[in-house]
Amino acid sequence: MHTKARIHADPVQEFDRFDCLPDSLVLLILNKLEDMRSLGRCSAVSKRFSGLVPLVHDVCVKIDRVLTVDGDSEAALNLSSPKPQNILSHLFKLMLFAITKPFHDMGGNPNGAGRPLFTQHSPAQVLRSFSHVRNLRVELPSGDVGVEEGVLLKWRAEYSSTLQSCVILGGTLVSRDAGGADHEPSPDDSGTMPESFYTNGGLKLRVVWTISCLIAASTRHYLLRSIVEEHPTLRSLVLADADGQGALRMGAEQLRDFRERPVAASACSNRTQVPACNIKLRYAPCLELPGGSALLGATLLVIKPAGDGSGGGGRGDRKEADAFVSGAFDGPLRFAVKALMKRRTYLLEMNGF
Repeated sequence: MHTKARIHADPVQEFDRFDCLPDSLVLLILNKLEDMRSLGRCSAVSKRFSGLVPLVHDVCVKIDRVLTVDGDSEAALNLSSPKPQNILSHLFKLMLFAITKPFHDMGGNPNGAGRPLFTQHSPAQVLRSFSHVRNLRVELPSGDVGVEEGVLLKWRAEYSSTLQSCVILGGTLVSRDAGGADHEPSPDDSGTMPESFYTNGGLKLRVVWTISCLIAASTRHYLLRSIVEEHPTLRSLVLADADGQGALRMGAEQLRDFRERPVAASACSNRTQVPACNIKLRYAPCLELPGGSALLGATLLVIKPAGDGSGGGGRGDRKEADAFVSGAFDGPLRFAVKALMKRRTYLLEMNGF
């Protein structure tokens, strides 16, 4: 009689294959995340992750709300609140950022990661936990400039220690199907500004757009001081908003200039000084866009500091400036910019403020 043999399964060996990955590969994965909240959650997973997260190069900080001047978090500007129409009252609220608590509840980590990595609300304070940030993007909850319904207003600015260039695109966006024949471009349109542009407040409105966008850009520039000073490894910095209205950009050379030269703050508010500027204005009464839409009163404003020299300088400087303007926006808006750049140019001057 054969004896029955019992087969015993080997004890299950708990083995985490992720531990076999080298730190360099884990950092590559973490860099793909970018999002600050995701990185904060990763830092709470283990001691290893807690030590690797501060070494990432690419970080994106999304702001959910903006505190008022007195720093009262209960009076914070929430995403659900209506966008203010007064730009000054809104911009003064941008003195202090706040991130809704993505990292507050990381205490008592069972994996032994210890004290949570992120405990502060201000982006400048949160970013102090990172020592190797190269590419940083900060995103505000909404645009800074209040506009009427149906009005499209976009701006992009490049800064160093002061304004280098700014592009503003504005107009009233309408559907071609809904607009009918009233919005057909004039067949004899030669690119000359119509007389009605001066008499019906069109030029005045464009001046208001220009001042408002420059105030928004200079306020964002002012808020970046502590972040730039505390992160010498930064190579690129973008301060944008969730609405896609405006974006301030700084590259490696511009960041170096920002650190080395004193920033001129405006005497009247918490923003940097806007220098005297030369403005190139191009206008089209109606501009057809891809996708069945049209931009009424389409306006392109290209702003450079007075005495910058690139406006009538060498061919290379002009080509670089044109590349910045044509590449400032994507999709149908890029088409609009390229079409407007072929229009007649009107020169304006603006004093610093």
